[in-house]
Amino acid sequence: MSRNGQTSSGPAPRLYQRAFDILARQIEEGTIPAGELLRESNIAQQFGISRAPARRALAELERSGLLEKSAGRGYLVRKVATRKYRQPAPENGPARLHHASTWETIYGEVENEIIARIASASWRVNEAELGRSYGVSRTVARDVIGRLQQRGVVRKDDSSRWYAPALTPDHVGELYQLRWILEPVALTQAAPRVSRDFLAGLRDHLEDAIAHAHDIGGETLDKLEEDLHVALLGLCGNRTLMQAITLHQSLLIAHRFLYRWKPPLFETEPFLPEHMEIVERLESGRVEAAAKALEGHLRVSRDRAVARIDAIQRDLTFEELPYLERLSPPPNGSS
Repeated sequence: MSRNGQTSSGPAPRLYQRAFDILARQIEEGTIPAGELLRESNIAQQFGISRAPARRALAELERSGLLEKSAGRGYLVRKVATRKYRQPAPENGPARLHHASTWETIYGEVENEIIARIASASWRVNEAELGRSYGVSRTVARDVIGRLQQRGVVRKDDSSRWYAPALTPDHVGELYQLRWILEPVALTQAAPRVSRDFLAGLRDHLEDAIAHAHDIGGETLDKLEEDLHVALLGLCGNRTLMQAITLHQSLLIAHRFLYRWKPPLFETEPFLPEHMEIVERLESGRVEAAAKALEGHLRVSRDRAVARIDAIQRDLTFEELPYLERLSPPPNGSS
């Protein structure tokens, strides 16, 4: 787990997490003094990484209170109490982050970059440019795209080229319709396999979140979504059904991004009591009622998802990436 509390994806920390840890240590040790200007391009050059993980590392450092936005471009190092950092210092010389030869190392960053952009448009994904951008082989890039396809983030157009479809209101509606058809079925099949302890854990997490609903963080919201829609439903024992559900859960990935990078749109997160109702019905053995509550939750969630996507579309801008090409109009066969 990195210093900011996020778990890594795969056998090694993501590149932005490793850059974050090194920079945080240097700031807290005083190696990087207060007032120094850090720019995305310089950080990318220093660590030998692309601008995407460099940008994410700087943003996380700002969220942690170690940096603040400068009047121009870049971030200024804030004055912090100097303290010894727990992680081992790097070897002498400029820190470099070497890319591992597995898709897991870069997958999280690529997924985030694509999810952030499909709020506003569809995007062509270039496999060769993806590999060059991250300094990995074509095989690794192909594995990343394969995982994106499994997660429902990318698909092929009529010419067998990869693209990420925009999360338009119509597309979001279609995805939610499939979810409220499939997920209640999975819940019904999972119910006999769900232990009392598992449900008690879900309840504890929800009660804690509801008690702190006014200051709950994005990572917690993301975890609560996965507790119900991934972990619980995954107990259904029907692999084919879960594969079908997973193909339409790109929305969960989108929410993960929105929860962490966009301030809350509601005074308290409305899905919390909806999840609690589902858990309570399962605890009382009312499986059919729980499935009905899940369907209702997904139906009302559709409009909230559209509102979140619309908000981030208005507020965020992104730099061009060599492996992504904006498509307008969407490719044939897309929604």
